[in-house]
Amino acid sequence: MNNEDMSVKTFESNEQLSETLCKQVSHQLSDAIAERGHAYLVVSGGNTPKPLFQRLSHTDIDWKHVTVLLADERWVLPDSNDSNDKLIKTVLLKNKAAKANYITLFTGHEQAENAAPVLSKQLAELPRFDVVILGMGDDGHTASLFPDCAELEQGLHTDEAVIATHPTRAPYARVSLTKSRLLNSQHIYVHFCGEKKLQVFKQIEANQQPALPLGEFVQQQAVPTEVYYSAA
Repeated sequence: MNNEDMSVKTFESNEQLSETLCKQVSHQLSDAIAERGHAYLVVSGGNTPKPLFQRLSHTDIDWKHVTVLLADERWVLPDSNDSNDKLIKTVLLKNKAAKANYITLFTGHEQAENAAPVLSKQLAELPRFDVVILGMGDDGHTASLFPDCAELEQGLHTDEAVIATHPTRAPYARVSLTKSRLLNSQHIYVHFCGEKKLQVFKQIEANQQPALPLGEFVQQQAVPTEVYYSAA
């Protein structure tokens, strides 16, 4: 697929979107297991992917041969309601998907800066991902690569797998997979909902300045990337 010719797959609801995307991701994970014996799935947090996670959790995949990890994490305790780790464990890694392997980004370090080098070494040793599912914020951020954080350029250009970020307009320090680690994948999906985010995405498509972080993934040509959008 040529990303320059990318079309947005549009759905009336997030439920309809999730049904279609679940089937697509399931096929790709199963194909990876058949080809290499194992599959790697990277997901994003927030409310948007919850219906997708619920569907995936009931899907017939050989989950014991799937490793799941997050694209980013807020630096909060795992029992916090703001923890992506808690979201994944309570919504995705249950039912049939309870058999999946899971790599948490929470290391127990007091600060994200101390955790990032440890995570970077760990994740750099993983093979190419099979599926990466990215979200988008109203400001055009994806993972925890925010347009207003001082670490953005590092996150977009370093060869490290993980960095710590400190957005000024969002709570909490974060750890985030970098552009280079996320692009080390067979397939990338961008999943977002709502008219406000659609307008932001149209700015990204038009390559309007200043460039927004998600544009680094949408406009690249190295990895097949598909965009899934629902109005509600």
